[in-house]
Amino acid sequence: MQLYNKLSAQERSVLLEEAGTERLTLSFYQYAHIGNPTLFRDHLFLHWNSMEVLGRIYVAQEGINAQLSLPAPRFEEFKAFLDDIYFLKGVRLNIAVEQDLKSFLKLTIKVRKKIVADGLEDSSFDVTQKGKHVNAEEFNQLLNDPNTVCVDMRNHYESEIGHFKGAVRPDVDTFRESLPIIEEDLAQHKSDKNLLMYCTGGIRCEKASAYFKHKGFENVFQLEGGIIEYTRQVREQGIENEFIGKNFVFDERRGERISDDIIAQCHQCGAPCDTHVNCANEACHLLFIQCEACQQKMQTTCSTHCHEIIQLPEAEQKALRKGTHNSNKIFKKGRSEVLKFKAH
Repeated sequence: MQLYNKLSAQERSVLLEEAGTERLTLSFYQYAHIGNPTLFRDHLFLHWNSMEVLGRIYVAQEGINAQLSLPAPRFEEFKAFLDDIYFLKGVRLNIAVEQDLKSFLKLTIKVRKKIVADGLEDSSFDVTQKGKHVNAEEFNQLLNDPNTVCVDMRNHYESEIGHFKGAVRPDVDTFRESLPIIEEDLAQHKSDKNLLMYCTGGIRCEKASAYFKHKGFENVFQLEGGIIEYTRQVREQGIENEFIGKNFVFDERRGERISDDIIAQCHQCGAPCDTHVNCANEACHLLFIQCEACQQKMQTTCSTHCHEIIQLPEAEQKALRKGTHNSNKIFKKGRSEVLKFKAH
């Protein structure tokens, strides 16, 4: 019984090309009380692997957070499988604005302490006591209300390439950092202001809305389905779009174009650009914004040092990175000192 991915990303990429089947990229989440996350994880992997589902999924006692792709012809089968799980019946599926055959190249399902790391150790906090969901039209009305404070619950590298007009964008690397900052900044407005929040697909601001209600905020609203669902409603219903730029996504695409505005710049030359890349030096792999000209000149590396490294034979590169740990550097997400035109 196979319960783990056995193919490399390269092998999977070839298989996807050979299959020639259209795939759907989608995401969903649900806060729920899961008694045995490990057993649930194995159940998902066993069935989803047979459906050719690929993606990154986190399971915890507080629920599930899934970002994945699957063959388009198997969508109804996949949806029926979810509907057979009591807390996932009818769950909202956020279909990606832009589709890509290779948005995911592996099926990875991990058990975690929480599906959204929040740094909270408050046993009285109930994540299911969320704020009020609003659709795209209601969101626009609240956004344009002078009595509203709109907060972007994403990280700095996400809001750098796209955000809602007038939104407060905390300068943070992680979701957990944003909670105390927002609470402190808005402490005087727990009763007299609307607190309106948004994120990519809704999962972070759902937890945030419950947290701020727990902390005494009275008028708490969140964009249902996040930027992904907002964009779908805007395009299908002819609603005015208040989002400018790109929506950062956590798959191989790294972004979905929402408006034609390019509000960021290449971190190396300063040219208008909102394309994220990972440094080609595997010992670095830093995420940063790089224009096409700099990609060609630097061969998709973030610095002259990394550019020199990738010229070496592969055996020498492996020897240099042996025993190194670059995860902390990767997740600085563009704050590296080697980037002259970084936003922060």
